[in-house]
Amino acid sequence: MEDSYFQKVQGGLIVSCQALEDEPLHGGDTMAKMALAAEQGGAIGIRANSIHDIAAIKQATRLPIIGIIKRDYDDSRVYITPTLREVRELMEVGVDVIALDATRNRRPHSERLEELVAYMKTHGQKVMADISTLEEALYAESIGVDCISTTLSGYTPYSPQQKEPDYELLQEAVRRIRIPVIGEGRINTPEQAAFCLKLGAHAVVVGSAITRPKLITERFALAVREALKGETH
Repeated sequence: MEDSYFQKVQGGLIVSCQALEDEPLHGGDTMAKMALAAEQGGAIGIRANSIHDIAAIKQATRLPIIGIIKRDYDDSRVYITPTLREVRELMEVGVDVIALDATRNRRPHSERLEELVAYMKTHGQKVMADISTLEEALYAESIGVDCISTTLSGYTPYSPQQKEPDYELLQEAVRRIRIPVIGEGRINTPEQAAFCLKLGAHAVVVGSAITRPKLITERFALAVREALKGETH
């Protein structure tokens, strides 16, 4: 593969370093430290949200960055890099790849996925399509994105609602699509990440299981409570 970015990340782990405003680790300084820890642990790339976090992470590590901006709009359920406004902000701060929602959901202000992708490609920006179904993946490839990620499987009402990674979607996308396919979404264990690569994923993205201690703690706490319930019956 000729593209240097995809050469760098092939067969590796990309760590999603994100914390929302209502989470204790929210803030660029914390996310920069998280990204540095991920690099020291063997990550070969970072996925990050917001201009502030991305700028801080770029000061802490030279790992390639997939950039997104999560922003809510009243007229749409799309919130991962939903409009040209977010695209331009990400291009200004500078990221290796911009990821955006590439589902069937209507975008804010009736903007169109095709136009956003065309704008980025015209400006030499690599694009990742976050999809939830094979149909969306095939369409995203047809309009010129550089890679596909299974990020949103389970987060649209028409995609499989499950706790495990969507291995079926990943495997079928790898079989049908010629551009790199990234495994992402509900990857909670090292074994699941490794299995995604065995299915042909170009790389894997892991977020919550590594960088969101609140959610990690909740899983452990739930397991402990369930164990106690079993002992009392």
